[in-house]
Amino acid sequence: MAGLIFWGLIVFLLVMIGVGLFVSKKINGDSVNYIVAGRGLILPLAAATLMAQSLDANATLGNTDLTAQFGFWAGAALPIGLATCLFLTGLFFAKPMNRMNLMTLPDFYRRKYGRVTEVIAALIMVLSFSLLLGGNLVAGGFLFEVFLGTTFTQGVVLISAIIFVYTLTGGLFAVAYTDVIQAVVALTGSVALIVYVALNYGITIPAGMGPANLGQLTDPAQGAYINLATIAALGLGDIVAIDFMERVFAADSPETARKACFTGSAGTVIIGVPFSIVALSSGSILSSIGVEAGEQAVLYVLLQEAVPPWLAVLVLAGIVAASLSTGDGAILGTSAALARNVLGVRDEGSHGETVLADGSGILNEGSDKLLATTRVMMVPITILGAFFAIRVSATGMLLVLAFDVAFAGLLVPLVFGIYKPDIATTPAALAGMLTGSFTRLGFFVLVPTTYGIPNNLLFVQNDIFTASFDGLPTFIAPIVGLAVFLGVAYATKDSYGTRTLDRDGRRTVVAAGEDED
Repeated sequence: MAGLIFWGLIVFLLVMIGVGLFVSKKINGDSVNYIVAGRGLILPLAAATLMAQSLDANATLGNTDLTAQFGFWAGAALPIGLATCLFLTGLFFAKPMNRMNLMTLPDFYRRKYGRVTEVIAALIMVLSFSLLLGGNLVAGGFLFEVFLGTTFTQGVVLISAIIFVYTLTGGLFAVAYTDVIQAVVALTGSVALIVYVALNYGITIPAGMGPANLGQLTDPAQGAYINLATIAALGLGDIVAIDFMERVFAADSPETARKACFTGSAGTVIIGVPFSIVALSSGSILSSIGVEAGEQAVLYVLLQEAVPPWLAVLVLAGIVAASLSTGDGAILGTSAALARNVLGVRDEGSHGETVLADGSGILNEGSDKLLATTRVMMVPITILGAFFAIRVSATGMLLVLAFDVAFAGLLVPLVFGIYKPDIATTPAALAGMLTGSFTRLGFFVLVPTTYGIPNNLLFVQNDIFTASFDGLPTFIAPIVGLAVFLGVAYATKDSYGTRTLDRDGRRTVVAAGEDED
């Protein structure tokens, strides 16, 4: 069985990489093609790539491990939170953000708030998505260790190298086309897995662990703070995700972007929640066949021991393909943000962006220098993600922490910048971003656990915060950021002025009193 799974995964990996390399010729030396797929993704491609970005190895393994250990809502909070994000994005953000003709998400912060805000927003996103990449590499490292026979560290290095090459050559075009295959495989595998388990083992829900036990959402002793924080961090923090917005920008029209978000939201629930149901039954399944999970990921043990090879390959193929997609999104998005928004590579003769006097800009298609610089930036980003993966080998914790940081600092300036621009001043955005993000990072350093996982990355011993405080920082940090944003906004809106975007968000009108960057 192990041999069949091994060769099945190898063949599937080669097919995915081959498709990605074949499609990469569409890039044609153009950074717009590379970063946002030429802004031409039709609905099936846009929806598939949004769905795949949600259902990676990080979220899938985190889902099953958390469910098996703590109950349905602990694991299902991951797909539910991600689906909520896509639904809210489709409802409120997809159409206006697609209409703005942006290349990266930090572009919005530059057009609305100026150059300094752009750089800070980009750096927060780079940190956030390096954590996301790390969590994804953890899951891939375990997968390669279990099914390909590597060590965990070797597995992390190997999948890092595969995703790096895949991203370097194909960009978002490679992901968009392979994600259609991945979506079909993932949906088929998820449905087939729960049907097989139901028919052969039965669905067994341990007492107090199932979806009907709402104490998991109301009782702190049952992990309610952590479960609610997970839904909030993913449902709201993921709205300001580089990879999701990259795909929104890549849709061929605002309406396509909106429909793709709704379709991706539904698909995320349909594919993700069955893994939670299967995980609830994992204890009885493994007990019936005389196997103990030990320290291995429970899903991997089930696929090794409890299902036929064809089903194991099908499920794992979906996870591997989604890992390529999410890893590509994390590396590509952060590298483009470093190149374009931190280093400022966007004005190259007839290419790039024409920067206006107010610090905003009108995008001109293509920039060879931006394309080259983005590819160079992929090297440090991939190394940083691998470092986080090896240092903190916890999938779910890194996934949610990544969006905690974004939720705390970036969401408020985005929402007010679009829907209440008359009070959204640059000082307010800067103050809200910095206080929100630093508050969340401060809690990370001071609280001994993060989403139930011991913090062995950067913890400062103290007698103030205990593990019982875990989950609350997710809510406290963005509230602090919001309060500071509003305080500074109302204090500066008359004396400082505000930048107002036109209907398409492509030009910035600088009000009296506003400084130009």
